[in-house]
Amino acid sequence: MNRSIGLIAIVLAFSGNFCLAQIQICAAKTFTKEQLDSVYATGSGISGPGKPVVGDGYGGVCSGKFLTEVDRKKYASGQVWKNGLIPHIKPIWDVHMRDAVIEPGGDGYYYLTGSTGDNIWAYNDGVELYRSKDLQKWDYLGLVWSIEKEGGWEKNWRQRKKPVRAIWAPELHYIHHNYYICLSMPPGGISILKSTTGKPIGPYIHATNPDAPLMGGIGPIEKSFLIDPSLFEDTDGKVYFVQGPADKIYKMKDDLSGFDGDPIQVELLNPTTDPTLRRDTANKTNQLGFEGATLFKRNGIYYLGSTDKYKGRYSMCLAMSKNIQGPYSMRHESVPCNGGTKFFKAKNGDWFTCFFGDDSNAPWREKPGIIKVDFDTDGKVKVAEKQPDFILVKDN
Repeated sequence: MNRSIGLIAIVLAFSGNFCLAQIQICAAKTFTKEQLDSVYATGSGISGPGKPVVGDGYGGVCSGKFLTEVDRKKYASGQVWKNGLIPHIKPIWDVHMRDAVIEPGGDGYYYLTGSTGDNIWAYNDGVELYRSKDLQKWDYLGLVWSIEKEGGWEKNWRQRKKPVRAIWAPELHYIHHNYYICLSMPPGGISILKSTTGKPIGPYIHATNPDAPLMGGIGPIEKSFLIDPSLFEDTDGKVYFVQGPADKIYKMKDDLSGFDGDPIQVELLNPTTDPTLRRDTANKTNQLGFEGATLFKRNGIYYLGSTDKYKGRYSMCLAMSKNIQGPYSMRHESVPCNGGTKFFKAKNGDWFTCFFGDDSNAPWREKPGIIKVDFDTDGKVKVAEKQPDFILVKDN
């Protein structure tokens, strides 16, 4: 944070809208009971236990709206598999979730989380967690962190066209033999939580300042839109943070309480200006995308990613470097329609990307899925030719 932003961000609190450290939370506001009741009426704040997928999982929900038979084709056409860009896959679990991410834990289980609740554009209750031994059968572990019960600055309701208090794109990470959750809340505040027990179910406390976001979401202005954080532990134990467009990489302090020094300014070689391959071609910076950042490493190569509109598809675009400092090159669409998620290495050594279905090309909307990936001779990520049977739809 530069000095001028810091001066306007740290102000004297004068109402219950501001937290104990007297830092002004962006767009915080006191709403009437009637206003909040109208938000609660949009649905449940949790998604709850899922169930095995029946059929191909076609359809789903979109922005809190159940898709009827009439409008399913509009919202989930399945065009991405009909055109042969991905295999005909089905969700791994039938539950309403955006921004689905899976993390292999230190106990032999896989852990799934994401943006849950009936309508995350308005509100949800916190971070829900699911667990599986084999990526097929999932157990619901419940709400492992509650905004209302355990939140700090996050408890503030804020103004974003209407009252909003929702967690977007939470991710569970197994780092330094402990579990951490990074999360964002519109209009853009970001926090990192840590387990006090070394267990994925927590309980969790703030690793960062509980009274103010790690970044974004503070100051008198209404818009401070920093979202979609992710963490990465390198082979030497150093931990790095990225968010949103992945235009900067931040090294974290050892206890993940904040940043250790200035960020790395990402240099992307040969950025595209093709408007069909980027949403924001008017932006002259060399960004990979506009949201949903991710970072991982394979065979000594760092993969930095951000989600973009690639030929109309909401896809994770990746670039590569042999040095985390960059520069990064060979920007490419990794897997069509897999935007807003991450990649993980399974126990058998196979690599996967998560998938949740954000645009109308997808085979379903807002449900968690996976696709096995492979790497071409240049190291670029591609869809693997052979997929696990349990995610494939058996075509008649």
